[in-house]
Amino acid sequence: MGENTLTATGETFTELINGDKPVLVDFWAEWCGPCKAIGPALEEIAGEHQSIEIAKLNVDEHPDTARNFEVMSIPTMIVFQDGVEKKRIVGARPKQAILEELSEFL
Repeated sequence: MGENTLTATGETFTELINGDKPVLVDFWAEWCGPCKAIGPALEEIAGEHQSIEIAKLNVDEHPDTARNFEVMSIPTMIVFQDGVEKKRIVGARPKQAILEELSEFL
């Protein structure tokens, strides 16, 4: 992925969401225009805020993981803390709106 974001896979997902920091997982796909549109904002947030990890999971490559978390449309961003879903953001948002949604984790 980008310089500041992590790549999540079905194999690394459990370890990732159980890490020391909260993690926002962006469920996305290569063909999804809105997913690509929020990519730069997520990359910037990851670089500017060390208190949260940002990871991207390609739903075409890891459909079982997306299905396990009932991701029905993309982009869907889920914040996990200690392995538990704490917040879900569905749909593309501008950077400032994403930051407002994440304020309790920053």
